[in-house]
Amino acid sequence: MVTNESILLPVFALALWTVVMLAWTLITRIPAINAQGGVGGFGHPPDMAKLPVHVRRIADNHNHLYEQPTIFYAVCLAIAVLGHATETLVLLAWAFVAARVVHSLVQALINVVLVRFAVFLVAWAALLGMIGIECQQIL
Repeated sequence: MVTNESILLPVFALALWTVVMLAWTLITRIPAINAQGGVGGFGHPPDMAKLPVHVRRIADNHNHLYEQPTIFYAVCLAIAVLGHATETLVLLAWAFVAARVVHSLVQALINVVLVRFAVFLVAWAALLGMIGIECQQIL
């Protein structure tokens, strides 16, 4: 049975995944910075180009989790507050979260841009579906 709280479970799942990506960023970035002589030479974003590509990709993905997902968070909260949660909306929310996790793994591990872009589009499709359904509910 779907409740209005059901739409919040994917929100917390994605928030937790963002914490996982933060941890992964720290676990890879700190040793890489230390290998380059410490934090003294890393005061500005352009300095990060000195780090290995695989380290930068993980950090880049962590940053990406503060972009598109912010719209997702707002949409899910609006759905919950308005009491409009449905099975379809919850399924689309989980599809969005799954796509974002896959996007993170693709970017961090293999970074095949066409695959990453396809997964990004899947996430957008789920999010746009949610927005469209909720707009119909409101109007």
